[in-house]
Amino acid sequence: MSVNVLYTTGATATGGREGTAKTVDGILDVALVKPKELGGTGKPGVNPEHLFAAGYAACFLGAMKFVTSQKQSDVKITDETTVTSSVGIGPRAEGGFGLEVSLEISVPGADKAAVEDLVEKAHQVCPYSNATRNNLDVKLSVA
Repeated sequence: MSVNVLYTTGATATGGREGTAKTVDGILDVALVKPKELGGTGKPGVNPEHLFAAGYAACFLGAMKFVTSQKQSDVKITDETTVTSSVGIGPRAEGGFGLEVSLEISVPGADKAAVEDLVEKAHQVCPYSNATRNNLDVKLSVA
């Protein structure tokens, strides 16, 4: 598969789940904390699942805006439109660890069927959806 890359960024992590992560431009610089459920101390902090959840939610909302900009949907995306993601991690039956993702989409005042159609179209163009397709189930729901 070939991608016409329009933007590239990068990040460096040290120390794994109990270390740091910093983007190459220094804009994001976070201390990482392992969740208690994964054997960590339980102290507050950022973990990779937080970062993935935030990135997927923002990217999916961007994909919805892209679909509407292409006149593939009449749904109006307003400042009240939200995408809330949930990312779970745990052991896989096949070994190793896997992720579980759900996205809840809310477009206040819009027709639910129209939003569901928009969500399906956005799921086809969202880079996160394309990266995870056939690798993990992404549950989509419209509030």
